[in-house]
Amino acid sequence: MNKNDKYMKKIAFTIALVLSLGLSNAWAEGNGNSTNETNSSVRTIKSPRFARPLVEKWIEEYAKTEPGVTFQLVKGSGNQDNIDLLVSFDNQDADTKDFSHIIYIGETAVLPITARSSEAARLLEGKHLNAKKLKQLFFLNDDFDEDVKKNKTFEAITVYSGSNATSVASSFAHNFGEESANFRGKRISGDDLFLNTAIAKDPLGVTFNTLSNIFDLQSRHLKSDLSLVGLDLKKDLEKSFTDNGTLDDVLTILENGKPAEVTIEKVGITFYNADDAVNRFLEWVLENGIKYNHQYGLLNLDSKVAEAQTKKVINTLTAQK
Repeated sequence: MNKNDKYMKKIAFTIALVLSLGLSNAWAEGNGNSTNETNSSVRTIKSPRFARPLVEKWIEEYAKTEPGVTFQLVKGSGNQDNIDLLVSFDNQDADTKDFSHIIYIGETAVLPITARSSEAARLLEGKHLNAKKLKQLFFLNDDFDEDVKKNKTFEAITVYSGSNATSVASSFAHNFGEESANFRGKRISGDDLFLNTAIAKDPLGVTFNTLSNIFDLQSRHLKSDLSLVGLDLKKDLEKSFTDNGTLDDVLTILENGKPAEVTIEKVGITFYNADDAVNRFLEWVLENGIKYNHQYGLLNLDSKVAEAQTKKVINTLTAQK
């Protein structure tokens, strides 16, 4: 091989090397941009267990309309600083960080329950408890009204209430003018679904829970191992609030009227410095996501309240443009 051939071969090798490095850098930069876009397109949602099936439905349906943005449901404790949206009850404080806005998407109802065929169910059978008697059953309070006689039956019953920050315990207590610290009986940590487990193990146990935690969302009937505590309601409503009632009957009744014996609490999505992707998701939830409320055990908002939530999101979107 002559010198010219060697020289030309060296030049060709150098050009190939430069091109190779250039393509490698371009590929790396492209992958880097792709990764950054992927990370920036992920939004996280944290929710108590009772609302998770609904949130999962939102995520599934929204992905069909906005495939470029991914919403993920964070389970467990998670990294609170990375949570973009938090589903919570109205009276819950979002203490994980300074959430500045809340959008209401529906309401949850809370009913008192015990284990079916338990001793507690037998003791409470036939008793239609009004708000004053429910207060006597669940709370430590010696200052009852004169027309509410001390019931020794209640003393034999063990009350189980949630102590977790996401529990409906505070909502239930506030409905009866009490603080959650005043519950009788035992406090259960963790998700409110564990309250069902607690009364299943204690024949004398009684508790309360959200509709989606006590009704089977598929059959629409009460879960087979649970029994509703009888409430003092109008006769035309009583049947729907027995073990033979259906979730849909209860939802319809409570949307038309809210008896004092039933705790009703707004459910909302709190968020902090929402960007366009989050705002578009919230707007979609209010326009399309709330149609799944009944399917997953939530009440619909009053029409005026619902309209106000939509305006709130639109104003947020406008302000950020």
